[in-house]
Amino acid sequence: MTFIPRMVPIAAAATLALSSASIAFADEIYATNGIAINGYDAVAYFTDHKPVKGTQEFSTSYKGATFYFASAAHRDAFVKDPEHFAPQYGGYCAYGTAEGHKAPTQPQAFTVVDDKLYLNYNDEVLGTWRSDISGYIKKANANWDTVRAQPAP
Repeated sequence: MTFIPRMVPIAAAATLALSSASIAFADEIYATNGIAINGYDAVAYFTDHKPVKGTQEFSTSYKGATFYFASAAHRDAFVKDPEHFAPQYGGYCAYGTAEGHKAPTQPQAFTVVDDKLYLNYNDEVLGTWRSDISGYIKKANANWDTVRAQPAP
């Protein structure tokens, strides 16, 4: 009989540990070979209004991914406020998130809306996304908690 009471705290601790591991995984950034946005500079989307390739020389780590930047100034701006510059929905396709699933992205398929970066799967999906950005953002925001718990594509 003393065996069961000892198992309950162990089971509870294991459940808590697994929950914590899931939360940590859910907050990671989508990356190819560990590199976010295929090596493109997250800050450049805001300053240059286009995708700009970054370099390893100007890089930093954030939420399990390495971000490359075109300059030290861009890297430093990102380090100062990563939540501002990091792509929404962990860098997964914003339209895919609105539709309820994770999808990879291409760096040229992007929009900046209300000072937030949204990436899309490709140019065709970007066109669909742009047909109702505010509606898709509402859907994606509502779906994100469920979508982020899904395994990476």
